[in-house]
Amino acid sequence: MYQDDDPTETSEWLDALESLIEHEGVDRAKFILERLSERASRDGTELPYSITTPFRNTIPVNQEARMPGDLFMERRIRSLIRWNALAMVLRANRRPGDLGGHISTFASSATLYDVGFNYFFHGGGDQRESDLVYFQGHSSPGIYARSFLEGRFSEEQLDKFREEVDGNGLPSYPHPWLLPDYWQFPTVSMGLGPIQAIYQAHVMKYLHSRELIDMEDRKVWCFIGDGECDEPETLGCISKAGREKLDNLVFVVNCNLQRLDGPVRGNGKIIQELEGIFRGAGWNVIKVVWGRMWDPLFDKDVDGVMQHTMDELVDGEIQNYTSNGPVYTRKHFFGKNPELAKLAEDLTDEDINNLNRGGHDPYKVYAAYHRAVNSNNGKPTVILAHTIKGYGFGEAGEGQNTTHSLKKLDLETLKGFRDRFAVPIKDDELENVPYYRPAPDSPEMVYMRKRRQDLGGFLPKRRKDSQPLKIPDLDIFKNVLEGSGGREISTTMAFVRILSALVRDKRVGKRVVPIVPDEARTFGMEGMFRQLGIYTAEGQKYVPQDREQIMYYKEDKKGQILQEGINEAGAMAAWMACATSYSNNGFPLIPFYAYYSMFGFQRVGDLAWAAGDIQARGFLIGGTAGRTTLNGEGLQHQDGHSHLLAQTIPNCKAYDPAYGYEMAVVIHHGMKEMFEENKNLFYYLTMMNENYEQPAMPEGVEDGIIQGMYLLESVEAKGKKKAHRVQLLGSGAILNEVRAAAQMLKDDFGIASDVWSVTSFSELGRDGLHVERWNRLHPDDKPRQAYITRCLDGQKGPVISATDYMKLYSEQVRAFVPGTYLTLGTDGYGRSDTRETLRSHFEVDRYHVTVTALTGLVRDGEIKEDVVLEAMRKYGIDRNKTNPALC
Repeated sequence: MYQDDDPTETSEWLDALESLIEHEGVDRAKFILERLSERASRDGTELPYSITTPFRNTIPVNQEARMPGDLFMERRIRSLIRWNALAMVLRANRRPGDLGGHISTFASSATLYDVGFNYFFHGGGDQRESDLVYFQGHSSPGIYARSFLEGRFSEEQLDKFREEVDGNGLPSYPHPWLLPDYWQFPTVSMGLGPIQAIYQAHVMKYLHSRELIDMEDRKVWCFIGDGECDEPETLGCISKAGREKLDNLVFVVNCNLQRLDGPVRGNGKIIQELEGIFRGAGWNVIKVVWGRMWDPLFDKDVDGVMQHTMDELVDGEIQNYTSNGPVYTRKHFFGKNPELAKLAEDLTDEDINNLNRGGHDPYKVYAAYHRAVNSNNGKPTVILAHTIKGYGFGEAGEGQNTTHSLKKLDLETLKGFRDRFAVPIKDDELENVPYYRPAPDSPEMVYMRKRRQDLGGFLPKRRKDSQPLKIPDLDIFKNVLEGSGGREISTTMAFVRILSALVRDKRVGKRVVPIVPDEARTFGMEGMFRQLGIYTAEGQKYVPQDREQIMYYKEDKKGQILQEGINEAGAMAAWMACATSYSNNGFPLIPFYAYYSMFGFQRVGDLAWAAGDIQARGFLIGGTAGRTTLNGEGLQHQDGHSHLLAQTIPNCKAYDPAYGYEMAVVIHHGMKEMFEENKNLFYYLTMMNENYEQPAMPEGVEDGIIQGMYLLESVEAKGKKKAHRVQLLGSGAILNEVRAAAQMLKDDFGIASDVWSVTSFSELGRDGLHVERWNRLHPDDKPRQAYITRCLDGQKGPVISATDYMKLYSEQVRAFVPGTYLTLGTDGYGRSDTRETLRSHFEVDRYHVTVTALTGLVRDGEIKEDVVLEAMRKYGIDRNKTNPALC
């Protein structure tokens, strides 16, 4: 116990505080305590510092909002949901295939969801959009079970849990791609739900502040596990929510104290740890630790003996109290000292067993939710709800380390679960684990539907499409399509011009959302600072240091740019929120997220994959792309593989444009696909910071740009009627090297060439594979040809490709290239040097392209080997140097 040298004086101080609270209220007491603390610190007094409160409920009993519904009816419904969730997983595991499934997470969180569904999750309507709920991924069986009771799913559908190939099954977890009118957010890759939720709330405030959509009453609810909080994405951006005053955001952390394999903090207290973290980040923290069965004991605990013992417990012990039962709890908790034992002397073992956790008590959960949605102090709220993993499974899995993997129950455990939750299933029916759904006109179903009707309808639900936007014609980018007029500019600057044209358009300009982490000046986008403003929740409270400059740093509550700091994951989550605004808000946005390409898919690949699942629509712009374009930076910055990573996402279309007009055509086509035709795609484009002349768009190349390649120019060898010929494929930053090589082949060797601009080897590869599959499955039909095959078929000479990416990028089309095909790329780690030196090092410069073209002609028997040797001597190429891919 506490060491107190003067208990009488202590009692007087405590009496004074109680009197102050009683007569003048909690706010006045808080003010006095703050002044006392301030005064003590003035003289150097070191006060005990704590950002945690005692291990008990935040809301005192006398301040709890009263739950208005029928507790017994709701428990009845909740019990049926529990049973059907259990039945769905058990039945799936009895079928061939060992499909798996998780039941313990929902068992611990059923009450947390049920109270939300009954009273707080608004389903929207004519006057407002619905609340957005990020369901914890492993709880999906319980959400399906609720929808089954509501009549949204049939028994046949529940019996196809995790059998999705025929298109009629239920996905294992929340996956919008597989259930597009139901799930809104992919969350089972742990940590992605919380960061998405934070930036979803952020973007909702952004839209409200710009007066585009009224978001005043909407909430974002995010359900996560305490073990999930170890993921960097879970807690990494909570300070953003506090700083931006996201009072439209509620986190509910299911603190069942267990990870997948064991305790979250066996030697500590995860609830207390999270309280300190969130409170320090500026959140309201509401702990729901103990259920109402504990309230009488707390009333008796006048000396704080029980509270002190609870504060000293570690989670590993608390888990033991659950798994070992009431006899163990009486001995090892209440038996810790005589005073505590006296508190429990009138309690039977059954009474001790009924001392419930707060997260299983609907009254306590309701009071917490009610305070969360009515906390008008400009802060986000986190509810830390203490639960038991595997709740209801008894000795088979309640509070045990193996609970997460529990997928099967023996008959006796099943009987115990049925009896505990009063499910009307007979003994002779248990073996088959039947579903149970009362008649549509039963009191349970009438009550359940009424609760959802009062809240605007069923959840989860997802809007698949929205009203198409009218995309402006391509000539909106006229100044880019006409080239740079002899000036040397980068494709990055061309992109800025494209973006500037879009934001000025009266039809779509207000829907364009430029997003950057902290690289706007790197990409030449600082001109938009003053024009559009950088969104911030509180406006600009200071005079910016560069106020006298034309392009000063302007923050604005109505700003259009989202500048998310040095935080690629946060910026990506903001982009995802904007890219799904068509679905979540019924208001399509056209987001452009520009970032260092090396820090894109590589760093936030899990979010990028989720963006495909979530059916995001928008543009990712990889800046300073390519392994050799970024002067002076080196290994950590030079990108030679982002296009390969982008290609792993089935609905991401990736392009590597060399010229501004190519970028304009791709962006225009992408906007029409995504926002006029409602296609579930998103685009990745790379842009470079290398300055060179941007040519005007040749006539008739638009289709080729979108398909992936087009003939840019033919370089003829003058005076030679039967000159040897090669096909040169160049992509992005290396296209100009390829064009230079074509001139060298003509001038130095009298060889003609056709130069092809390849805007997307990824799209060419996908097209080729699609055609190959069609031919394989249609042997009785006329074979089709891949687009790249049609382009090159009948063209003379070997085909040479050169890109600023790994060779694998262009190797993917090898099967579809007629004749000899040689590839050049930038395999290996990048390094710092000049562009010219790097291109020579990686063997993608004009000299290596020329020598490789000559090598192709040798392989085709057109010229002799000594021509190649002569060229290598002429250009100073050392054939014995170490392979750059290995050094």
